[in-house]
Amino acid sequence: RQYLSKRSWGASLPQTSRLFTLSQLFVYPVKSLRGIAVSRALAQERGLQFDRRWMIIDAQGQMLTQRKWGVLAQVETAIGQCLTLSRGADSVKIPRETQGPRRAATVWHDTVSGVDCGDEAAQFLGEILRQNARLVWMDAAAQRAIPADFRRANESETTSFADAFPFLLLGEATLADLNDRILQNGGENRIEIERFRPNFVFSGGAALEEETWSEFSMGEAKFRAVKPCSRCVVVSLDPLSGEKTGAEPLKTLQTYRKIGAAGYLGQNALTLQSGEVKIGDEIRVGSWK
Repeated sequence: RQYLSKRSWGASLPQTSRLFTLSQLFVYPVKSLRGIAVSRALAQERGLQFDRRWMIIDAQGQMLTQRKWGVLAQVETAIGQCLTLSRGADSVKIPRETQGPRRAATVWHDTVSGVDCGDEAAQFLGEILRQNARLVWMDAAAQRAIPADFRRANESETTSFADAFPFLLLGEATLADLNDRILQNGGENRIEIERFRPNFVFSGGAALEEETWSEFSMGEAKFRAVKPCSRCVVVSLDPLSGEKTGAEPLKTLQTYRKIGAAGYLGQNALTLQSGEVKIGDEIRVGSWK
């Protein structure tokens, strides 16, 4: 997976005091399955509690995602005393702390030792994907570091089964600006924020505001922004059906957000201090890039 050099990004917005508010909050328990809109969550080192702590793999341990299997968008998730996966009338429940054999699970270039979640979950997912599939859980013993270029001395920086970083932040103004550009370019439909799979959505500020932040906090937690997020084909899929809806938004992103070969939108972030966050929290920017 390709990452930008640290000097390759940064929107040039005035660094003035503004009011930013956390307006939406999402947790995605299983990588590439549907997320859950929540009102509050615990921000931990690896990401929000339960966020992308599970992943689907094939017989070789490689991740299975919506990039190739759009049907995964149809699988709903719920977290209570257990993890519940459902599609239509079919569902399966998995203990939150599974006891099972360990399996090697590969996310891009990283291989993690995860805990196998059992045959019932494997059968449920295998019938949807029409191939062999296993669900693995990232327990406390499973370690995965963020990309080396973005680590800092004296910071413990691990992540989940997310593509690379624990959190994704996206401003409402950034999405509104993208949608305006799509319509100006002849597009007919506005793009839903769910396609970008953010954890934090905020109101206030200008388009691309999040790219100017260096350190910020909300609720009890503090964060460090690291880099914009490169976007893949998943943002071109209907978030409920998984069907491709056309060239947007990638087509328009390429006109104004292209860096190298990819289009970028949203800001990746790391935890500096764990704590609870909730909708309505003011986001306080401690420093800008």
